Amino acid sequence: MATYLDFEQKIQQIQEEIVSAEVRHDLHAAEILKKDLEKEVSKTYKNLSPYQELQLARHPDRPYALDYINLLLEDKYELHGDRHFRDDAAILCYMGYIDGQRVMVIGEQKGRGTKNKLKRNFGMPHPEGYRKALRCAQLADKFNIPVVMLIDTPGAYPGLGAEERNQSEAISRNLLELSKLETITISIVIGEGGSGGALAIGVADRLAMMRYSVFSVISPEGCSAILWNDPSKAEAATKALKITSSDLKELDLIDDIIDEPLIGAHRDKSGAADAMKNYILERINELSNYSGSERRHKRYDRLTGMGAYSEN
Repeated sequence: MATYLDFEQKIQQIQEEIVSAEVRHDLHAAEILKKDLEKEVSKTYKNLSPYQELQLARHPDRPYALDYINLLLEDKYELHGDRHFRDDAAILCYMGYIDGQRVMVIGEQKGRGTKNKLKRNFGMPHPEGYRKALRCAQLADKFNIPVVMLIDTPGAYPGLGAEERNQSEAISRNLLELSKLETITISIVIGEGGSGGALAIGVADRLAMMRYSVFSVISPEGCSAILWNDPSKAEAATKALKITSSDLKELDLIDDIIDEPLIGAHRDKSGAADAMKNYILERINELSNYSGSERRHKRYDRLTGMGAYSEN
């Protein structure tokens, strides 16, 4: 059953009326209602607040990394383990083909349903997850296979075991080693990009965000708790943090925004997957014009140029 957010109630009502009209075989009424739905979708989604975009990024029906992998990859094969401790189910690594283009896809997976969420640790990777991601990225680099990284996590797991196994070192090691790869690398925020947990697979030739995704150093709830000692001020924190794709593009902290369907990836998964596929293939085609050394130097220049300040 579809889940609707507070600001989607009118859309829900019209969609239910469409279903009712189709059950009655009243095709004329259904056509009128579908036009009303298009108008309501345009009105609602073209005027979203930053907090509403955050709600969409966390929507329970929003496609996760495995959904995109299943929609995009052909002849896929999953790789497991970091060769040191264990296999972290919060990180997925798949080899496969997108329209004949061989790729390595690395993604953070949140999971659906209590059992699966526990298995995936709610999308919060342990150090061994990031080490698995790095192992697979370096394997792809060895054979000059483009790497696509799908970011979707509230943050790296902060538990005692993760700290004992050196969570901060695993993240910082990824930042260093991913910056040195010579193969094509593309990172895409597909939902929630939280803190170092997102950065650990966010160093790439191109960093993009889906239209209704967010990318932040801290969750709005955590920010409001620290600044105002009041987690209920998350909406104000969301606006102040500037974590939406449009804000980050304006600040030149990301390269591109992928235009997922206006109604959102949670309502049109195949449309969102098609938009992602087109973006990935276009960027691979563009970046293949450079040598590995040139890509590495351009990546360095882009990363060190972030946050530059100038007075107008």
